[in-house]
Amino acid sequence: MLRNVLIPAALAFGLASAPALASGGAHLDKQSWSWDGLFGAYDKAQMKRGFQIFHEVCSNCHGLKLVAYRNLKEIGLSEDEAKAVAGEREVKDGPNDEGEMFNRPGKLSDRYIPPFANDQAARVSNNGALPPDLSLITKARAGGPDYVYSLLMGFEDAPADYKLNDGMNYNKIFPGNQIGMAPQISDDLVTYADGTKATSHQLTMDVVAFLNWAAEPELDERKSMGLKTLIFLLVLTGLFYALKRKIWADVH
Repeated sequence: MLRNVLIPAALAFGLASAPALASGGAHLDKQSWSWDGLFGAYDKAQMKRGFQIFHEVCSNCHGLKLVAYRNLKEIGLSEDEAKAVAGEREVKDGPNDEGEMFNRPGKLSDRYIPPFANDQAARVSNNGALPPDLSLITKARAGGPDYVYSLLMGFEDAPADYKLNDGMNYNKIFPGNQIGMAPQISDDLVTYADGTKATSHQLTMDVVAFLNWAAEPELDERKSMGLKTLIFLLVLTGLFYALKRKIWADVH
């Protein structure tokens, strides 16, 4: 487990800005996502793996304030698993019968508990940078999931003639190509319970899929409703056409 790994402030810089192209003109690395197209849908196994990456790595700096622990059952976690995840952190609650606030373990009804008590504490722990909440990150950035994927996979050695500032890292996607986040994804970063090989590409695809679900959890339901509506309208059109033929059959 990597729960004690502190991710550098970093993702704050990396996901806080969002052009479709890097300033150097690098194109986003477009991927084929399971939910693309009219009949596309989320892959629960992938989202569950993606949550593992978020929970073990990203959540050391980033929150997910729009997702409640009970929502994790939608991506394949059992109720007991979701309860266990919620209980790993404490949240301030109260007042109690004595009028005092107190800390208690998280529960299913809580939103995902952030790693820091407040924004100032987050900045102090991340060299002054405020790591963004990732609840809507794939909807808030131009390029959506492709941008987040490309950013996480976009780290390279700086060109020999490129002036890289102290404490910064070269990223071909980030505007200006200088980013405060160090590379976060590497082969075998975690061990997947389902046996999936944890390559850098797979890890990145999985965590981005989870983040896209967090930003748009209703996608599957919306597509299903749209398809049902389309079928209904086609059948209704056929019935109206048949009725029209019947009514006008004897008119010459």
